[in-house]
Amino acid sequence: MKIAGMMTVAVAMALAGAAAIAQPADPIKARERLMEQNGRDAKAGGQMLKGEVPYDPAKAVAIFTSMNDVAKKFGNYFPKGSEGGSEASPAIWSKPAEFQAALAKFQKDTAAAAAAKPATAAEFGPLFGQVTGNCKSCHEAFRVKKG
Repeated sequence: MKIAGMMTVAVAMALAGAAAIAQPADPIKARERLMEQNGRDAKAGGQMLKGEVPYDPAKAVAIFTSMNDVAKKFGNYFPKGSEGGSEASPAIWSKPAEFQAALAKFQKDTAAAAAAKPATAAEFGPLFGQVTGNCKSCHEAFRVKKG
């Protein structure tokens, strides 16, 4: 019993370790889903900022928290061999330090914006501008231009 229990634990640990380092089956689809989530969050934030929907402090924090979650996950979906087939620029793979720096800034800014807990649209605006400025600069440097 003792050995069987230890083997069960060892197998579970090995499987957990393999899952932690395994690449997603389709990293392009995974990163596209993350960008779609970011797009939904940016749209919701823009609607609040423009007054198209009432400002909601809890929703504002949820937007920044969701964007931070994307920021923390996104860099995991660019393994070698996943170039092409998406709007991801070759610069992601040729300039990995710059790409990681852009992601780190996005992570930092979205975390700070969520932690600020903006109570009003006036407090939300500058934070949202800084966060979406990250989106714009990253898209300019690391996204293939459409058209």
